[in-house]
Amino acid sequence: MLEKIAIADLAEARIDRFFDPHIVADVNEAQVKVAKFGSAFDWHSHPEEDEAFLVLKGRVAIDLRDGTVELEEGDFLNVPAGVEHRPRALSESPIVLMFERATTLNTGDAESRFTVETPKRLVP
Repeated sequence: MLEKIAIADLAEARIDRFFDPHIVADVNEAQVKVAKFGSAFDWHSHPEEDEAFLVLKGRVAIDLRDGTVELEEGDFLNVPAGVEHRPRALSESPIVLMFERATTLNTGDAESRFTVETPKRLVP
């Protein structure tokens, strides 16, 4: 039997570090991941992959080299492959869904303290 997932509630209860992506689902060759955002992530790009963001709770900014896009609950942004960006929170502990290839490293072409090579699953 298929069961629905209360993603924001589970993320709030189970994720205790900022920018620590957890896999929600595998969708063909892609994954849906969820994370809590903190004050600022590192500048990075994904040379071969797009990355999309959907804000479930709170407000975030996606800094780009030529400006900033502010996102509120329900807002969606697709960052095309190769575009340098830096996510950051605009409210306390926002929760964001990310859509990307399963092989996409969260820090893209920049390794840092935020790099998560093997994301945990939000639900088993």
